[in-house]
Amino acid sequence: MRERVLAGALSLLVASCSLAPRYQRPEPPVAAEWPGGAPRPSAEETAAADLGWRDVIGDARLQAVVELALLNNRDLRVASLNVELARARYGIQRSALLPEVDGTASYVRNRTPLDQSVTGRPFTSAQWSVGAGIPAWELDLFGRVRSLKDAALESWLATQEAQRGARLSLVAETADLYLTTRALDEELDLAGRTLELVRASHDLTRRRYEAGLASELDLRTAEVQVQTARVNLAAITQQRAQAEDALVLLVGQPLPASLPPPAPLDDSGIVMDLPVGLPSQVLLRRPDVLAAEHALKSANASIGAARAAFFPTISLTAFGGYSSSEVNDLFDRASGLWSFMPRISVPIFTAGRNVAGLEASQAQRDIAVARYEQAIQAAFRDVADALASRDQIETQVQAGKLRVEAGERRYRLAELRFNKGVDSSLSVIIAQQDLYASQHLLVLSRLARLENLVNLYRALGGGWLERTGQRENGAGPAAGS
Repeated sequence: MRERVLAGALSLLVASCSLAPRYQRPEPPVAAEWPGGAPRPSAEETAAADLGWRDVIGDARLQAVVELALLNNRDLRVASLNVELARARYGIQRSALLPEVDGTASYVRNRTPLDQSVTGRPFTSAQWSVGAGIPAWELDLFGRVRSLKDAALESWLATQEAQRGARLSLVAETADLYLTTRALDEELDLAGRTLELVRASHDLTRRRYEAGLASELDLRTAEVQVQTARVNLAAITQQRAQAEDALVLLVGQPLPASLPPPAPLDDSGIVMDLPVGLPSQVLLRRPDVLAAEHALKSANASIGAARAAFFPTISLTAFGGYSSSEVNDLFDRASGLWSFMPRISVPIFTAGRNVAGLEASQAQRDIAVARYEQAIQAAFRDVADALASRDQIETQVQAGKLRVEAGERRYRLAELRFNKGVDSSLSVIIAQQDLYASQHLLVLSRLARLENLVNLYRALGGGWLERTGQRENGAGPAAGS
């Protein structure tokens, strides 16, 4: 019966009251609808945050590159280790809720000299002792230790969300860089074909000049075109090398030669129609917003610890065991000993330290509220910007295709008229320059469209899961643990 009473008292002390304010989630300081009136998702649609990145990115080569980045990226590795560090700190803080029990064993042998001996002669004594004790356990009557534990728990959960955010950002950044390299590959091909074209035009102009059918101005203009095309090719080659270097750094290792062949930029397999959802459904699932909310909860719990500092602190020190001068008698009933020492400390004068501590914790909570609201506003802007750009970029792509088609027809007509002697080579050169510019802008527009889709996927909280329908693993403990 006594053991049941002691267990009940221990449970009551562990489950002590908390002086932390009751947490209330701040209202999101953003509109209830996206700008421009994005369509509402149907009940059957899967939210973008629940779409696996392998199901959004269809290019097999890009999938392989993303997989390598998730395995080898050093920033993501640091983020994962930060989670382990926060988990360990939470475990340290949680352990303070229960008493620490230390086992001790000692052997002491002393010699008492003649002038200190009560028997009139020197003697030697020995002391054996063994036991277990509680060094100093704070009875958490006012929830100070529990509030510190809750603050550490929320810090751990915030770190986990930060790691999730780092993961989905890595998926998006890898896709962006990979698409940039693919766009530069197409520009390299375009620049190479343009160089061949202007060289052929230069050779034709040179032959016409040697035959007296073209002026030296036409010849020098054609030479300028050749050198300009060489400059463009060299510049794009440099950009392509730098983009691949950046991609290798992001991936964390050189790209293996065994990667699948790349898909054309215009057939990258990226899902074109992502379900958007309402702001209230999207923003509160983003890892950066969740991390900011856990940081707010941590600051809220710290107020409870600061309030508890105004109340008495009760601690308990206890020891029980055996002590004897003979090792054979150490565990006899008569050799038992124990000590029990409760201690209470009441703050009387702290020179304003407790008041300042409470004010500091309240200010930290207010800062956390502002950062949480700022995270929601930044998330809202990310999605709104991607939505605002989506239709306009698509218009640019379609107009760019028509412009390239018109430029190709114009160039063929100008070349035909030049060959028949109707026009000078200047009209051919201008048509060729305009065609190259149109083709270049079309590549950039296609790249912008794909980057917009990737950024929208990230802004909606996608990129954490590998496959659609996969359960999120690595979740933290329940809030009450």
